[in-house]
Amino acid sequence: MNSKLQPLAFGIAIGVLWAIYIFFAGIFAMFGWGVAMVDALASFYLGYGASVIGAIIGAIWAFTDGFVGGFVIAWIYNMVAK
Repeated sequence: MNSKLQPLAFGIAIGVLWAIYIFFAGIFAMFGWGVAMVDALASFYLGYGASVIGAIIGAIWAFTDGFVGGFVIAWIYNMVAK
């Protein structure tokens, strides 16, 4: 049995999930929940912060980050699974 992952689909799936998580973390930080985590991630994702605009910017960065990471993971998995 030769199972392969589709790197594009896997990248999009991971990107969407990570973007949703980061977006809601930014929104929750507006109310004092997870502020330290959002501040730490803001050092990686420029413009990310505890505001609606900051959460949207963070979600864009997170989708890009998650997509690239997911794509690379699926590509490596397919190489190793041969």
